[in-house]
Order: sequence, then C-alpha cells, then structure tokens
Amino acid sequence: MGEKSGNIPNRPIKKWRSGNISGALWFNERQINDGTKVGFKTISIRRSWKDKEKDIWRDETINMRRQDLPKIITILNQMMEELYLVDEDEE
Repeated sequence: MGEKSGNIPNRPIKKWRSGNISGALWFNERQINDGTKVGFKTISIRRSWKDKEKDIWRDETINMRRQDLPKIITILNQMMEELYLVDEDEE
C-alpha cells in the first residue's frame, strides 16, 4: 500500500494473520499544498486463496483509512449477528 518518496516501497508497521486473512498497519506520507509533508496511518485487509484449477495462489486486498474502521466494525458485527444468532422462530 502506498509508497514513500523516491518510489521506495513502503513496508507495514505491523502485521496480523488468522488463517487466510491478514491485516497490516501502514505509515504513509504526503505533501500538502504548502509543501509540508504530513504522515498518516492506513490499514489493509487481505484474503488469500488457492485457485485449484490453475494451481496458483491469489489474493484480494482492501485498503482503508482510520475513519473507515468504526463503520467496517459496525457492519461486520451486524453481519456476524445475522449469520450466528438464531431467532427462536428459525429453530
């Protein structure tokens, strides 16, 4: 995700992994209008899987900013409740 000045690839500050899902925390810099460089953190979530037909590993990555996290957590919690909590009528 992102690159530092001089096109040197940016490396994550920290990584986490659970099975085929991984996450990374990144530090990025960007220059604003007055020439000042500002730093900010972003995250990436990655899912990997093996394409059995072609016998190769594939992945997809979503990159997000800090302000996206509460929204994502809220949506994931709602989906998890829908998938795992069973109404008495459904039993």
